[in-house]
Amino acid sequence: MNQTPNHQTYKKAVLLVGNFLSESGFNRAVTEDLAEQLCAAGWQVSTTSHRVNRLGRLLDMVMTVWIQRHNYQVAQVDIFSGMAFRWAEAVIWLLRRLSKPYVLTLHGGGLPDFAVSHPKRVGNLLKHAKVVTTPSVYLKEKMQPYYHGELRVLPNPLEISFYAYRQRVKPKPTLIWLRAFHQMYNPMLALKVLEKLAQDIPNVTLTMIGPDKGDNSREAVEQMAKDLGIYEHLELVGGVPRHEVPKLLAQGDIFLNTTRIDNTPISVIEAMACGLCVISTAVGGIPYLLTDEIDALLTPADDSNQMVKAVKRILDEPNLAEKLSDAGRKKAEQFDWSVVLPQWENLLEEVITK
Repeated sequence: MNQTPNHQTYKKAVLLVGNFLSESGFNRAVTEDLAEQLCAAGWQVSTTSHRVNRLGRLLDMVMTVWIQRHNYQVAQVDIFSGMAFRWAEAVIWLLRRLSKPYVLTLHGGGLPDFAVSHPKRVGNLLKHAKVVTTPSVYLKEKMQPYYHGELRVLPNPLEISFYAYRQRVKPKPTLIWLRAFHQMYNPMLALKVLEKLAQDIPNVTLTMIGPDKGDNSREAVEQMAKDLGIYEHLELVGGVPRHEVPKLLAQGDIFLNTTRIDNTPISVIEAMACGLCVISTAVGGIPYLLTDEIDALLTPADDSNQMVKAVKRILDEPNLAEKLSDAGRKKAEQFDWSVVLPQWENLLEEVITK
């Protein structure tokens, strides 16, 4: 797939290899936004893959690398753990045979554990890359031992102007949860928090937004809400296009991030951009992104009691919500595309001209 800028004068040409699945109902990947931003900045951009089927996606990635070989000067490849790592291995094998320079971008809170289990595979994958980037200091620290050069941090960005800010001064018990429904993100924890809050706060509500990842987590959430007698407090929205996220976030005052594994989730940054008070489990890269008591409240993993206490603090403590909301917005502004895109352009141009 090619994306063409509005004008015909191209700066440079790049191939982006990752998941471009938002049109099929999946969460929008940062690479999709990067493609649009580079295209608007005058780059010739080729992308792969939009295929939902896993085997079809792999074949599409490999075929695009080959078919488009005369149309790009540098490739950027997203690296995830699990089966997706095999796709990256296949793509990079072909890029090397074509003598194409490439940049690797490390993603996902599960990648450090994967690297511990497969150190040689990870090291072999990274060693020939011109540059390896990560979206967080957390991944940089965990993955640095597997790469001979210096890993570069390029954060997951957003278009800050899309997110209307409202400072939460007197927050209401309106909770928002925004992730894919999968046990990795522990949606059940949000329900446990809701149940305990409903005992003391009859007007508490929880809106859960996100696509179903197919492990029955969404069905389990719905059934659990009925079993606990809190279904009337719950709204299940499902997956939504990225442009609808700010409107949905604006309806809540407190954001719950319940995940068991994490890196630098864009959903948390979006919540801060809108001014929601963030409560998150302190797992993976979260403590590198959020500062407890400054721009968020952090709780232990899978601890509903501590998360309930955090919600009540935001509702009851004078000035706490106002402080968290203000500091969160200021942090989110550091992730704006106006800051991050020039870094991507400079990096890609550097690789091309080496």
